[in-house]
Amino acid sequence: MKTIRYTSVLALAGAVAAISCSKMDEIVPEGGTMLESQLQETTNAIPARGDASFSGMFTKLGDPLSFGRFTSDRPDDFGFIMMDFSNDLEGPDIVTSDNDYNWFSTCMEYSSRNADYANPYIRYRGCYDEIGRANDLIKMYGEINDEMPADIKYKVAQAYAIRAFSYLHLAPYYQFNYQLAADKPCVPIVTTADVDFTQNPRASVKEVYDLIVADLTHAIENLEGYVRPDKAKIDQQVAYGLRARAYLDMGLWTEAAEDAAKAAEGYTPAGRSDLVHPAFMDINEPNWIWGYDMTPAVAQTFPSATSSSWIRSFSANSYSAGTQTYSCINNLLYDKIPDSDVRKGWWVNEELYSPLLEGLSWPWQNADGSKGVFVGQQIATEEYDDKLVFLPYTNVKFGCLTPGTVTNEEDWPFMRVEEMILIQAEALYKSGKQAEGKAMLQDFVKSYRDSEYVVDATGRAFEDEVWFQRRVELWGEGFSNNDCRRLNKPIVRFHKGQPSNYPDNFQINLAADDGWLLLRFCTPELNTNFKVVDNTDGSAPVPGQNGDLRDGVTD
Repeated sequence: MKTIRYTSVLALAGAVAAISCSKMDEIVPEGGTMLESQLQETTNAIPARGDASFSGMFTKLGDPLSFGRFTSDRPDDFGFIMMDFSNDLEGPDIVTSDNDYNWFSTCMEYSSRNADYANPYIRYRGCYDEIGRANDLIKMYGEINDEMPADIKYKVAQAYAIRAFSYLHLAPYYQFNYQLAADKPCVPIVTTADVDFTQNPRASVKEVYDLIVADLTHAIENLEGYVRPDKAKIDQQVAYGLRARAYLDMGLWTEAAEDAAKAAEGYTPAGRSDLVHPAFMDINEPNWIWGYDMTPAVAQTFPSATSSSWIRSFSANSYSAGTQTYSCINNLLYDKIPDSDVRKGWWVNEELYSPLLEGLSWPWQNADGSKGVFVGQQIATEEYDDKLVFLPYTNVKFGCLTPGTVTNEEDWPFMRVEEMILIQAEALYKSGKQAEGKAMLQDFVKSYRDSEYVVDATGRAFEDEVWFQRRVELWGEGFSNNDCRRLNKPIVRFHKGQPSNYPDNFQINLAADDGWLLLRFCTPELNTNFKVVDNTDGSAPVPGQNGDLRDGVTD
């Protein structure tokens, strides 16, 4: 697949329809396509359009082939779930195989800085597509006012939250963190205001975060009283949680802690007894605050372009099991998890054992008619036509509703209460309330993850301890790389002279200030927005480089 995943603008006929060289001048590189008057007239004439646009805004967050930019099916095109996966793969904690079936090798080897590759194009254009959908919805109904019906007001408020969510997927990856680079160029801003897309320069990091906070504040104010029909929609608590993330990025510790506490109200973490089997697959899990509700119909659009195909290890219709491209934990991080911590079972060990496999069964059948059932630990150690043997440290954290499924309808968590608790612990400590922050962390881990846990770290050690807990708890959910950026931490995947489960080509360590960490702008944007000045610092990393780097957690 390595020859397929490269999308060159010089050979677009069989790759990216939306950026055909012959139509380069027709591209709208950022969100927003219709005039406000056109949208409002259309909405007034066809009220169902507003409902469809609102639903579509959420469906596209994880829809296989969600951006529809390519002339052929791409297994690496599944919305914001794919973006989170890609961002994590560029971090230090997820290991995938170096084989011809890994469509995400671009992230693992950091060739994703090529402006002509599909992966960075999807991650950039996808965010602006969603920003465009949010802007269109706001234009349809107009600015929120006192005469607006409540149901319309709630839809518009959620559009503001979605716009902020999209910018939160852009800002940390195009510039260094807020504390170091607030005045540095980040990404272009597109709102409902008129903008010349050919002359729209990169806004500063501060300007982007000011917009994020303003949008979420607007959403919070106007979602008061809203009772959502399901957890796939955004209510006031979700908006508080998103603003807590923004404040954490900005170093506004008191505000981050307060918002995270509001987001967490009424939710309880999954306990040790809830985690004796693979989970993180059902939006109705009580610790989820917000998630993507994957339906069989949506998943079957292209089952290979789903979290079940790439991040989970239990689907018989997947790249992970079918090609042994499992998502594994870095052994450096795994070795730091105490045996008393229930989360150590989220991955099989070097001998392919995890207690989470006990009691599970995987029915199988080969093309020759032979069939049977893998039970318990056999799921890791046995193989058949549609599933290969697990690799050491393969994750079993993310389950499938039925092992051996082919429907790939598993849901995805965008926000869990555990994240909000960890934000509170870090932000309280950094705001000067060290005792409260330490108590928050210890109560969570001791009560829900490791009964033997004790916090005895102070100062920088405590900050690294919270980071360690985030790396373990939120593994695979899209936070790893952003955490490295906001904490100004290096990417440390391996230690020179020590065993590593990273393939040789992916054994890459990067210093915290390495310019190669910043994504480049895709060619269509550079060719149509003449005010964008690209990121150019750094150089392509070499496997085995910086083996002496340490991060304070995996040392």
